Amino acid sequence: MDMYNIFEDEDDIFMGSPKSKFLDIIYNANRNLAEAELEQIMRRLAATELLLGEFIHEDEIDKKVSQMLLSEGARVDEYVKNIYIEHVGNVLSANE
Repeated sequence: MDMYNIFEDEDDIFMGSPKSKFLDIIYNANRNLAEAELEQIMRRLAATELLLGEFIHEDEIDKKVSQMLLSEGARVDEYVKNIYIEHVGNVLSANE
């Protein structure tokens, strides 16, 4: 176990990982706010895939993504944490 990931466990004393906090917020937020944030996530994903499709043939996207996950898994995981944190902030801000 990497000592820097010691507090990434969902049951840690600091109340969980960015993923677990995101899920807590989404499950407990106002349904309209949660739906709006999930819609934004899907729209961003769609735009990203369309943009990628302009540079790489559509058949190659899954292959490239799989390669990226294998070769840069730790970097991807770190970026995912940042995305969770960003969207938790978006939902909480919209809830104020």
